[in-house]
Amino acid sequence: MKVLIINAGSSSIKYQLIAMPMEQVICSGLLERIGSKEAKLTYKTADTDREETLEIPDHKTGFRKIAAYLLDVNIGVVKNIDQIEIIGHRVVHGGTTFSNTTLITKEVKDKIKALSILAPLHNPHNLEGIVLAEEIFPNANQIAVFDTAFHQTMPEKAKKYAIPNYFYNEHHIQAYGFHGTSHKFVSEKAITHLQKKDSKMISIHLGNGCSMTAIKNGRSIDHSLGFTPSNGLIMGSRSGDIDHSLIFYLVNTLDYDLDAVSTLLIKESGMKGLTGSSDLRDVQSEAEKGNQDCILALEMNAYRIKKYIGAYVAALNGIDAIIFTAGIGENSNLLRKMICSDMDYLGIVLDDSKNEMKSASLREINSNSSKVKLLVIPTNEEIEIAKQSYNLLRSD
Repeated sequence: MKVLIINAGSSSIKYQLIAMPMEQVICSGLLERIGSKEAKLTYKTADTDREETLEIPDHKTGFRKIAAYLLDVNIGVVKNIDQIEIIGHRVVHGGTTFSNTTLITKEVKDKIKALSILAPLHNPHNLEGIVLAEEIFPNANQIAVFDTAFHQTMPEKAKKYAIPNYFYNEHHIQAYGFHGTSHKFVSEKAITHLQKKDSKMISIHLGNGCSMTAIKNGRSIDHSLGFTPSNGLIMGSRSGDIDHSLIFYLVNTLDYDLDAVSTLLIKESGMKGLTGSSDLRDVQSEAEKGNQDCILALEMNAYRIKKYIGAYVAALNGIDAIIFTAGIGENSNLLRKMICSDMDYLGIVLDDSKNEMKSASLREINSNSSKVKLLVIPTNEEIEIAKQSYNLLRSD
């Protein structure tokens, strides 16, 4: 059974065509820097490895370009659209409505659209991918896998806010958590590697969006993102944690309207606000040239992560492993080094030579003296989505 996975992020689209249940990747690729005149699209099969730089103004244009590659008469992997039986979609926010993988119907799409107010950078793009996939592959089963599902196990003391109870009971205002598909995938890999089911670990997902999860015995017990994917760590264009009174100051004193505040904190802050670029690769490059804004931004980023590590070690009452994953977590040896420095009190000791090595598979980067395993685990949300989508239809 061929399963096409669409993973649309705030500025990227990952895609894979996977043969299930063998989990054999037939085709894979990534479109990044959407909204740029220098967007980059990769397309890989057993016989083809292409990379193209082009202008991609929006997700719709990007999705159509990917579909064109898949159906290309010369290098495509699908000659007949009916060969694709399932399309699995990553959807960021499922609210309290969706706690499991779901077959997409009109009602499901309407609810995803309604939840867009809680994930404005993601759910609209997720929904657009669904609508376009329905147009191009009308006979495929469209399935949604929700980022929030993995965090359903968070205890009430971790997910409830200290505001009047009726907001929680009647309006379901709480911390939901995100990047759950990624955290679930890498934590399962870590448990297998450690050969320890009774484990305590922290998963650090660092990409354009960033989050951390405290995981005990394979279950999420706390998470850095909350009601929306905007708080917690410093991200590409999102501020992460701030004093909420700042919002009132911007409105009442600096005459911002609420839409402008939302745009500021979600689209113009984070690394972009600090340095002018939301892409960590650009920030690191400028930092190496001595750019003080970029140097400080990296220090702030690492410092915020270190504080969350300390908090989650306390919440877990110990730690067996720390996982680095996603684009930045897997590839930035500089940021990993900054995060792990001066953490020996917690038993965290990095091996610099191991940290600088490149690998496409799970690897340890801790020193032999480290009490905590430091793992770099390439995430594969697409495989996880394929597994959940395939299993849903098989169970039916």
